[in-house]
Amino acid sequence: MRFCSLGSGSGGNATLVEASQGITTTRVLVDAGFSERELTRRLARAGCAPADIDALFITHEHGDHVGCALSFAQRHRIRLVTSRGTWRAIAKDGFDTALLLPARSGEQIALGDLALQPFAVPHDAQEPLQLTVSDGRAKLGIVTDLGCAPDSVAVPLQGCHALVLESNHDVAMLRAGPYPPMLQRRILGTHGHLCNEDAAALLSRCRHDALGIVVAAHLSEKNNSPALVREALSKALDCSPGDIRVADPGLGFDWLQVG
Repeated sequence: MRFCSLGSGSGGNATLVEASQGITTTRVLVDAGFSERELTRRLARAGCAPADIDALFITHEHGDHVGCALSFAQRHRIRLVTSRGTWRAIAKDGFDTALLLPARSGEQIALGDLALQPFAVPHDAQEPLQLTVSDGRAKLGIVTDLGCAPDSVAVPLQGCHALVLESNHDVAMLRAGPYPPMLQRRILGTHGHLCNEDAAALLSRCRHDALGIVVAAHLSEKNNSPALVREALSKALDCSPGDIRVADPGLGFDWLQVG
């Protein structure tokens, strides 16, 4: 199994996961927070075309995650996997609901060579889900856009071999930065976004000897820095800051192999 990011930040989010078993290959795109043209361009950069995507998993309805999901799925006849709450928030007349596959927290979804395990997260959306993805040998956790990390988040992430983890902001930078107080309160709230310290605390709970890849994601370009993120997360793993990968907000990151 391998994965890459096509972008990770307020400008747009999309993560591509691929697994192969013998002659078969399955690709799942997690979020599609771009225009169709831009998403197609970014897929091409990763060596893929829309026709290569088997399913599109949408975590929640915010524009930087849902983007072109409906038109992209309908145009290319791709299964759209999302919670019922998210579907209620994004549904549009004319979408072929035969493509829709409802997702529920705690219920596994089998998609070819991949198994998706969605779980609920605290975020200011209708029914947000994040997920782990497994090919039967390795387990990848993807968890962004959450304001805190209770046991219901930490437990599903146990045993991951790779983890894409939100580390959105440094609290001091956010409070001293340009955002208005109301937006600051939203980000700092229990249904907002994870700060570096809370991301590190979650990471420490997920730490085990086989966790080989940690990618910090969804960094605020105005309220954080890669250096601060690496410092915080490396302490949680007792490793060098250079061992922590950081997703570029605009470009994401290239393919990484799991296991």
